[in-house]
Amino acid sequence: MNLPQNRKALIWLSGGHFVNDIYTGVLNPIMPFIAAKIGISMAIATVILTVSHIFSSLLQPVFGFFADNNLKRIFIFWGLILSSVFIPLAVVSDNILPLVLCIIAGSIGSSFFHPQALGFASRFSNEYDATKAMAIFITMGTLGYSFGPVVSSGITQFWGMHKMPFMSVAGLVWALLMFKFVPKISLTERIEHKLHFRKVFDEILHNRKLNILNIIAMLKTMVQSSCFILLPFLWKSMGHKPLYIGTALFLFIFAGGLGSFASSFVEKKIGAKNVFYISMISTFPLLLLFLLTCSKFPVFSLVIFVVTGFITMMATPVTMLMAQNVLPEYKSIISGFINGFSWGVVAIAMSILGFVAQNIGITKVLLAVSVIPAICSVLVKELFKDYAK
Repeated sequence: MNLPQNRKALIWLSGGHFVNDIYTGVLNPIMPFIAAKIGISMAIATVILTVSHIFSSLLQPVFGFFADNNLKRIFIFWGLILSSVFIPLAVVSDNILPLVLCIIAGSIGSSFFHPQALGFASRFSNEYDATKAMAIFITMGTLGYSFGPVVSSGITQFWGMHKMPFMSVAGLVWALLMFKFVPKISLTERIEHKLHFRKVFDEILHNRKLNILNIIAMLKTMVQSSCFILLPFLWKSMGHKPLYIGTALFLFIFAGGLGSFASSFVEKKIGAKNVFYISMISTFPLLLLFLLTCSKFPVFSLVIFVVTGFITMMATPVTMLMAQNVLPEYKSIISGFINGFSWGVVAIAMSILGFVAQNIGITKVLLAVSVIPAICSVLVKELFKDYAK
């Protein structure tokens, strides 16, 4: 493929990542209001959000295998279509069954999209600075995820949740544009790229570096998910409106997107090892300061919350690229593990944490969660012990 075609492919894939992840960020800020509408508790609402993360994340390695095995573009198209149609429909559901079914269908769409899109982004960035290209691709998804809360909370507050299905238009249009502009992989390359399921997963699951990177991804995801799922209930209990909650989450994830974008520059200055250390160790002091100030000094606490988003997500592109480089022939599958499986495992844990938070308090759970990455930062030394630096 010529250079301009690769560049265009990266642009359309990154744009698709932005649009798709808008839908993945829709539910969290308005879930307290959906719960009030259909009459469910915070614990049950947390379980529903957990279902969303499980179906959008835990299945990604499997879909990544099929994406790597045939290299057809079907997953990026249908993934975006399912996300854009069913997530907005979930919001207008009047009882729990259609809510859950729509969330499952939309979340499977996200699980379709991510592994293949990440694998294609890596494939089309071979002629460029791979770290920078991956940082841009991940940043676009993170920015989309950040816009989801502010869009859904704004629609909820000013027009009502029943207007949410109009959001589907953007995803449907972009899916059609990707169908036209993202190039096909050659038939010869697809035929030569046949994989064996058991062999591939055995090789991945027994790789020490990939296991460490997966654990690190899970720990950082735990912090993000806890903030995204539990804090809206805390803010609602403090009397904040949907738009405030959506804006706070927007700023958190937007800052995370900036952190992802800056990661390639920071890595060149201080090294990947230090990027990991900073991203993991800082979670506890930052969240502690946020929780101590959120009642009496809301503006200051919001600034701390935004900084937490920047720092926590700064290592995400470094983690992804390092993992893909361990076994580069399995890019989509490994992307499914780092970007998806880690979120799915955390989602299962969050279903338990929701009940714990309801009984002992949200702040105590958030503090406990923030300590874990700091303690487990010792894994970084193990990860880099084979490197000279």
